[in-house]
Amino acid sequence: MEAALPELIEIEPFTTITIAILVLFVGRELVRRNVTLRKLTIPDPLAGGLLCAIIVTLLTVWWGVEIQFSTAPVDFFLVYFFAAIGLRAKVSDLLTGGKPLVILIIIASVFLGLQNFVGMGAASFYGYPVHTGIIAGSVSLSGGVGTTLAWAPIFASELGVANAQEIGIAANTVGIIAACVIGGPIAQYLMRRHKLTGSLSTDETVGQNFKDDGKLNLHYYDVLGAVFFTNLAIFIGYMMYLALEEAGVVIPVFVPVLVAGIFINNIGRMLFRNYDNAGREKGMAMISDISLGIFLSIALMTMDLLAVWEFMGFIALVMSLQIGLAIVYALFIVFTFMGKDYDAAVISAGFGGIALGSTATAVLNMTSVTRQFGASPKAFLIVPLTCGFFIDLMNTWVISNLSGL
Repeated sequence: MEAALPELIEIEPFTTITIAILVLFVGRELVRRNVTLRKLTIPDPLAGGLLCAIIVTLLTVWWGVEIQFSTAPVDFFLVYFFAAIGLRAKVSDLLTGGKPLVILIIIASVFLGLQNFVGMGAASFYGYPVHTGIIAGSVSLSGGVGTTLAWAPIFASELGVANAQEIGIAANTVGIIAACVIGGPIAQYLMRRHKLTGSLSTDETVGQNFKDDGKLNLHYYDVLGAVFFTNLAIFIGYMMYLALEEAGVVIPVFVPVLVAGIFINNIGRMLFRNYDNAGREKGMAMISDISLGIFLSIALMTMDLLAVWEFMGFIALVMSLQIGLAIVYALFIVFTFMGKDYDAAVISAGFGGIALGSTATAVLNMTSVTRQFGASPKAFLIVPLTCGFFIDLMNTWVISNLSGL
């Protein structure tokens, strides 16, 4: 007799956002009340989102109730976040970030190959087809869920990798959790080891400092101005995205939105004497915090923990190796080549997101560090550009060549 399928409860977007806000509050309280979580700079969305994912999984296993949150709001909040980030980037920071950006692209591209070789070795050791290691390598980790869903059917049909999608999603789930966990400790270790004092600047691109009381002196027109410019950046960026798509260039929509925000901010500074507005800057930071927090809460709430359980043996082996590789690479390669300073430590924390999670987890890791130790505009500029555009291009080339497709 076949087991009954779980009862499916679909949560529509409005309710999903409301629950995500509650999850974010829960995560903040967990981190605020737990000294260990604060010392490890565990992000609030990870604490709350993982707890929610565990509860949802237990409801499925024990009571036969499957809760399916809507993922429709994810792209909205991700785009809103990067629009606000772009609107706070300055030309001086862009010029400073030119050389480090190229260096980070190169070392991150080299890492893609290492990541796949580790995955292929683990697959061979476990008795799986060797190409399974690519699925559990740069496809699901550096690439993320979208890349996994795009490549998995090809690996299954052309290379005979059974359960490619399930393995990829399981690896990505563990990767996102690990990426959020390792970022803070990496930065803290580097700061202690190299006696780095952090940044004197408190003008965070995103992230409220733990020492602050959470209260900002904002006029409603400050927030309204921030919303207007954010919407304008999204509008222009989306037009750029459509034009690029028409020309055959496919990139994540947040990349042209980020560029549009940078363009608006710096053109405004050049043309209008009174363009700078401290209140609007705080409004931008608030929009960034809210958007990133809700986005990641939803992403973590919707993780399929049962997929990890189904392939626990192989996932435990390959992800232990991948996490170890990411930590070693961040500590000794990324930090060294990025300059061995505070910015390099923040970028190394963000590298966990590049290597194991996503652009958003990379930014979240950096936020967890800067909210305690000070701002790092350079890190918040070059890491999203590396994750969001250049690495996706390199990853496609690496996957195609290693798989022989």
